[in-house]
Amino acid sequence: MTATMIGPSIGWPGDAGAAIPHQDPSAARRCILLVDDDPDVVEVITGYLHRADYTSIVASDGPTGMALFRRMRPDLIVLDVGLPGLDGIRFCEQVRAETTTPVIMLTGRAEEEDRLRGLIAGADDYLTKPFSGRELVLRIHAVLRRTQVVPAPQRPAPELSAGDLVVNESSRVVSKNGRPLTLTNREFDLFVFLLRNPNQVFGKDELMSEVWNYDFGDASTVTVHMRRLREKIEDDPSRPKILVTVWGVGYRFDPPDAAR
Repeated sequence: MTATMIGPSIGWPGDAGAAIPHQDPSAARRCILLVDDDPDVVEVITGYLHRADYTSIVASDGPTGMALFRRMRPDLIVLDVGLPGLDGIRFCEQVRAETTTPVIMLTGRAEEEDRLRGLIAGADDYLTKPFSGRELVLRIHAVLRRTQVVPAPQRPAPELSAGDLVVNESSRVVSKNGRPLTLTNREFDLFVFLLRNPNQVFGKDELMSEVWNYDFGDASTVTVHMRRLREKIEDDPSRPKILVTVWGVGYRFDPPDAAR
């Protein structure tokens, strides 16, 4: 027996007979907005989401999906790039302008430029069709695990600071010179991880594992998120002094006082 591979092909031996991982039973039932105009893909994905104990709402075009997003405020969006009415790239940009709701993009194109466009628009992750429904569920788990809101402790968590940068982990806000920066959940997680490990070099695969909780995936995801993060953190993103590239190895956080 083989399980359905979501896209134009059938057969995914790695899924055959494999259990579908469930979301954390201690968490409230999470709501996933799926925006895709392919009814076959929608049927398969909603089946996987149901088996993983997620609630799903579905739209088959961009404008309807945007209306549902604004009305329902889902916990995560699974978003096809090629949508009628409002394509996935513009959809993701509008979501990012309003909230930090996690977005996983689906694309039928394997070209790197198409994948990077989604990440630059603010997507947290992407999958290229055809893909395994079980892998999609695992990626949803990973994204939600990184972005879930932790109940505030009775005593405020101490702030992290480095030069003119201040991080409040309870509110997940990074400020520079007292001005809050607009970071996505993944950018926040990446920055805090590096901030907590100053003067250490991390390769892209290490960051994928530590920040994304993935032991697989395209390392260009890290490159794009680092570029976006530098645009918000650095005084001169073209000449970074805090989020430093160690060529051929990876990235390092240099405390601002030491970098000046």
